[in-house]
Amino acid sequence: MKKYLLSFTLFVAMIATSSAQEYVSTFSAQHQFDTQYQQIESKYAYENYKGSHKKWQKNFHKELSDLLGVTALQERYKEFVPKAIQLDSEDLGFATRERWQIWTEPTMIIPMVITRPKNCSGKMPICITPQGHNKNPEAYSGVISSPADSIAVATKDADVALRAAKSGFIAINPTTRGFGKTRHPDAIRKDRPHSCQYYMQRGILTGRTLIGDRVWDVMKIIDWALANLPVDTNRIVVTGNSGGGTVTLYAGAMDRRITLCAPSSCFCSFEASIGTIHHCPCNHIPYIMDLCNMGDIAGLVAPRKLLIINGDKDNIFPIAPAREEFKTTKAVYEAFGVADNCEMYVGDGPHRYFWAGFSDYYKRHF
Repeated sequence: MKKYLLSFTLFVAMIATSSAQEYVSTFSAQHQFDTQYQQIESKYAYENYKGSHKKWQKNFHKELSDLLGVTALQERYKEFVPKAIQLDSEDLGFATRERWQIWTEPTMIIPMVITRPKNCSGKMPICITPQGHNKNPEAYSGVISSPADSIAVATKDADVALRAAKSGFIAINPTTRGFGKTRHPDAIRKDRPHSCQYYMQRGILTGRTLIGDRVWDVMKIIDWALANLPVDTNRIVVTGNSGGGTVTLYAGAMDRRITLCAPSSCFCSFEASIGTIHHCPCNHIPYIMDLCNMGDIAGLVAPRKLLIINGDKDNIFPIAPAREEFKTTKAVYEAFGVADNCEMYVGDGPHRYFWAGFSDYYKRHF
């Protein structure tokens, strides 16, 4: 009997050992993170979804909105109406460049530059351009405050809002929350370019995310623009680079009034970009990979127009995994029967905006 019990105990131990993962001999933080990513089964990974694409999109949209904190903001501010006041105006010859500030929450004031082309009448397209991690929030509008701004405009198409106005848009260049005058006093005092960490750390304590807050700002700007500007509702465009591209992508996923979503230098798989390479914490959303990957988020823009812009030499959003993620997005558009609405432009260069890609897409589709 004792011999039998000993044999049975050894048998159970062998089963337990064979089913357990092997212990590593040396520690690697990246291996630990990679293992975490491999263990995740994203609930709304489109490639594994068995139901209809419309049901996938509806359910996914709701859960992503909840996760971002957008749903909570919508409930908290049901009756809130954004207001804006104009501060100044200057004549650019072909357009007027105006400085405004808009209240997107009762306690949140966002500066914005509106560049309006002259000699235009009737309903006009608008282009909202949230900026990325640039110290000068008005650089997109062609306001040069440093030699770095001049270089960025000359070599990286950084004056995207000014270019949009020259192309016939009413261009709205909002300060992205956490930058410029919306920085925390500590960042202003120490001359730091942004306060992303301050906003992110404090926001998650109350169920908010900085990406969700920035998406909310874009949504309120659209509310205000529809009520106060001659907007062609068939041509509401959002585009921005890097951190501004991230805001663009999530705003396009959340707000169906946006007819063209064109995020630049922000698209990749989570595990190959913000999960491996050092990024600002404003890119991170708790539990996001439990829900999806970035190609799935882009699929929420369908069937509306979507242009993904990447540089082939971008060292923080690598192009190979970005192309793989785009396959997921393309599959969603194919399911909707509008594959041509979804394109990826890969520019010859690093982490930057590529106006040529945007301009070509817009001319062909509008």
